[in-house]
Amino acid sequence: MTMLSLLPPPRATAPDAGATVASPRPAVILPGLGNNTGDYARLAATLRDDHGLPAAVVARVARPDWLRNAAGLVDANYWRGTLRPRPVLDWYLKRVDEAVSQARELCAPDGKISLIGHSAGGWLARVYMEEFEASDISLLLTLGTPHLPPPKGVPGVIDQTRGLLNYVEKNCAPAVYTPELRYVCIAGRYIQGASLLGNSAVSPDEILAVDTASDVGEAVTIGTNDNSTPSGATWRARFIGQGYKQVCGRADVWGDGVVPEMSAHLEGALNISFDGVYHSPVGSDDEQRPWYGSPAILKQWMRHLLS
Repeated sequence: MTMLSLLPPPRATAPDAGATVASPRPAVILPGLGNNTGDYARLAATLRDDHGLPAAVVARVARPDWLRNAAGLVDANYWRGTLRPRPVLDWYLKRVDEAVSQARELCAPDGKISLIGHSAGGWLARVYMEEFEASDISLLLTLGTPHLPPPKGVPGVIDQTRGLLNYVEKNCAPAVYTPELRYVCIAGRYIQGASLLGNSAVSPDEILAVDTASDVGEAVTIGTNDNSTPSGATWRARFIGQGYKQVCGRADVWGDGVVPEMSAHLEGALNISFDGVYHSPVGSDDEQRPWYGSPAILKQWMRHLLS
C-alpha cells in the first residue's frame, strides 16, 4: 500500500517558485570511480534523443585510467589523511575540461552548460568548478555522490578518500540554489544497511518505489511502497551497512547500495531522494534495480536540466 505524508507548505524561497523555462543546455556527464565513458552512453543518448538536449558529452575515461590514482601512494599526505585532489587527479580534471570545451562549442552565444556528476564525479565536478573557468556552468546535478567526509573518531571508520573529501568540504564553494547557479543533489534509497553485530529488524531488500521530493537543504518523503523480502536474509544488509559506515559513520541508514542517502545531500542544494534507486549503471536493471539514469528515474529529474 502506498502511504502519503502531508508536505509542509513551500517557503517563500522555494527553488522552483517563479522559475522560467529556458533553452536546453548542453550537458557534460562525469563518470564515477571505476566507471568508464561507455557506461553512460545510453544516458547521453537518452538526454539527446528523447529529451531534446543539444548535446550530452561524457568525459573520456577508461576503466584502467583509475589506476593513475595510485600516484597518491607516494604522497606523504596520503598517509597523513590530508591528500589533495591535485596533482593526483589532474588527469581526470583534464578530461572534464576537454568535455566542457566540447560542450561549449555546441552552446548558443553566451549559453550555459550543465554538469552531471555520478558518484565521485560529483565532488570532482566541484573541484573542477573551483579550479577551472566555470562561469558558464549554471547547474551541477549530482547522482549518488558521497559529498561529505566521514566523521572523525568513529571506531572502525577509515577515510577511504585519504582526506580528499575533507579538502572539498573546506576549499570548494558551498552549495547554492540561485538563478545563476543551482546545485541539485540526488540520492537513492535502494537498501537500508544494518549493523554487523546484533539482531536487526531491517530487511536487506526493503525497496521503496515512490520518489521523494525536497525543499532546499532538506529532503521530505512523499510516500513509500513497501515491497520488502523476508527479514531472514539480513547478511546483505549487514554487508552493505559496513560500506555505508565507512562513508558516513553509520551502518543502519538508507542508501543506494554504495553511498548513504545522508552523504549524497548538501546543505544549500536542492536535495532529492528517489526510493528504489541503485547506485551504478553497472549491474542495474530498469525494471528490478533501476539506477539514476534508468528511463523512468531520469524522467523525474530531467526537468532540472530544462529549467
